[in-house]
Amino acid sequence: MMIRPTTDQDVDVFVETLHAAFGRFPETPADDGGGVWWSALEMDRGLLAVAADGRPVGTAGAYSFELTLPGGMVVPAAGVTAVGVMPSHRRQGVLRAMMRHQLGELRARGDFLSVLLASEAPIYRRFGYGPATYTGRLTVPRHQAALVLPRAGGTADGSATGSDSGCVEVLRRTECVGILEEVYDRYRRAQPGALSRPHRWWALGAGQPPVSPAPRYVAVHRDADGVPDGYASYSLGESGTLTVDETIATDDSVFTALARFVLGHDLVTQVVFRHVPPEHPLRWQFVDFRAGQASNHTDWLWVRLLDVPRALTARGWFTDGELVLDVDDPFLGEHGRYVLTVRDNKAHCVPTDRDPDLSLDVSDLGSIYLGGTTPSTLVRAGRIRDHRPGAAALADRLFHAGRPPHCLHWF
Repeated sequence: MMIRPTTDQDVDVFVETLHAAFGRFPETPADDGGGVWWSALEMDRGLLAVAADGRPVGTAGAYSFELTLPGGMVVPAAGVTAVGVMPSHRRQGVLRAMMRHQLGELRARGDFLSVLLASEAPIYRRFGYGPATYTGRLTVPRHQAALVLPRAGGTADGSATGSDSGCVEVLRRTECVGILEEVYDRYRRAQPGALSRPHRWWALGAGQPPVSPAPRYVAVHRDADGVPDGYASYSLGESGTLTVDETIATDDSVFTALARFVLGHDLVTQVVFRHVPPEHPLRWQFVDFRAGQASNHTDWLWVRLLDVPRALTARGWFTDGELVLDVDDPFLGEHGRYVLTVRDNKAHCVPTDRDPDLSLDVSDLGSIYLGGTTPSTLVRAGRIRDHRPGAAALADRLFHAGRPPHCLHWF
């Protein structure tokens, strides 16, 4: 078997091989080649596994994204995608070989972070990825949709909680793609765990709604000056279920205004909010606390560190302290011990031979990296080993993100 890089001339065979690996048939793209999820593939970052007889048997790709880290730092991240192996060649080392080859190429390009959405949870942890953000669904029966009136004043971060001074207008998705792109970009730069959506994704309609050209109505929120600062993309099914693909808001008051709008829609039996972050305040805003029925709580973005010191010094920190981390990377056959020192919101991370405070797998370091999983949780689960009293509690304080990470971009 040979693994080779792909070019633009390999698009058809890449897409056909990938779909065959999952037992599906490709959709028909629009005349301009857009409107399908693979139209934004970066073929200069793809890999094709080819059997000895010349048949393609596996695929792997990567997108060039930006990832927002705790502290508001925005860094490059490789978005691994389109990974598949033909059923006839599974359990023969094809996937393992492709993933090792890909990690080597990512490092050669200078990437220090890699992310993906895992189709099956057991697969990617063995390659060093750990679940780092989580998302869920909130279903609200229309007759229980009343929201409480907020108290006057503001939140701790300064966002308004009083009456909204903006307005909401309804547009078709085709009328406001530029607004969606601009508002999402503002949002993702302030949200830890969020990924960029490159302009070509919007232009080609690649991905899921509202990026894709699927028919959608969009509730666009404008501030008092008429500037768009949030949106909710939604559709109404024949059963009376209004499904909100995503709600993007630059602050909590905008989110509340958009939620109030869709919850008040006529001829609706229930409203389903997809991609609601864990611990989102919306559930606490209902007059009936049980109105919001949470479901489909699941992992979303998985993170892998390719260069531990670079990754740890790239993010922001909110507490001073020092930890010695013993990091094992069995897939790449690597092992490192690092002293992480945080002072004045910045980190210094260098190799050390000091005794460790925590021992962990690189996949578990990926899980705690964005602050969405506490180190003490993984200590209690037996995944991280603490070597001294108080080490896990200090790690919790250090890796705290200030704001829970969340990602809703599909790739």
